Amino acid sequence: MSQPPLLLALDLTGTFAFGLNGALTAVRMVRLDLVGVLTLGMMTALGGGILRDILIGSLPPATFSDVIYLGVAAGGALVAFFISVELERFTKLITLFDAAGLAVFCVTGASKALVYGLGPVQAVLLGALTAVGGGTLRDIAIKRVPNVLTSDFYAVPALVGAALTVLAVRLEVYGVTVALLTAAVVFAIRMLGVRYSLHVPSTPRREEPEE
Repeated sequence: MSQPPLLLALDLTGTFAFGLNGALTAVRMVRLDLVGVLTLGMMTALGGGILRDILIGSLPPATFSDVIYLGVAAGGALVAFFISVELERFTKLITLFDAAGLAVFCVTGASKALVYGLGPVQAVLLGALTAVGGGTLRDIAIKRVPNVLTSDFYAVPALVGAALTVLAVRLEVYGVTVALLTAAVVFAIRMLGVRYSLHVPSTPRREEPEE
């Protein structure tokens, strides 16, 4: 199933944003050279899609069969490397693009999993993996517990978007309009999480007795 031009444009926007965010993480948290920044940026942007394609048997992964994804991801990483100081002023804008990428990737990831014959539960999981997998690989690479597991209201919107996508496909109403509406819902949930500092409940901490 070929991807409609509008969804492709959004997909590439998300790829650029994740490349930018991954590289900015490299610049902020660890002192890496250009190669290291490019590696982390492209890992963030492309890692989730590569993992999904390997798991569903879509080989070689789409990233390596369409060079535009590599170019866009590398472009985002290079922007972060050369103007990282200036980009610090636009943190909120970067968050917006990151949320847009998350929204699009969970939709396209789930729909591709269904095309390859996976069941609804597996498609939901792979949709979420497509959206959060790259950031998880990035965090592991810099020896940090992935944010998706600890602090951010990040996986929940991705799971919701993937589930809505699977439902739309099953009801035979999936198309560009429904995909965009689903992405908009995911975007809204993510931004509400950022705005109100929402978190998934974590295990209670045991209070240490005072000495």
